[in-house]
Amino acid sequence: MLSLIAQLLPVAQLIVRNLENEVVRRLKKRAGEHGVSMEEEHRTILREVLAAAEPVNFKDFLRTMPEGGDDAIFERDRRLAGRATELNWIEA
Repeated sequence: MLSLIAQLLPVAQLIVRNLENEVVRRLKKRAGEHGVSMEEEHRTILREVLAAAEPVNFKDFLRTMPEGGDDAIFERDRRLAGRATELNWIEA
């Protein structure tokens, strides 16, 4: 989708200087594994990383959490009802 938009709209250029040789070697290897140019692989990496960094609202975050099962673990033991509870506060 982004590639299609980039083809239809004017796009910016980015020049990256002073990269370590190892980073360039790994980019070249990764691009070869995906059958694309280093430039295309660089664009893909930037898109993936920046898309993943998009802020998520709290409601959507909660929806990503796995199901926790039933609420039985939160049920109060009826035998303890009415029992005095001592709270010990520690002041900082």
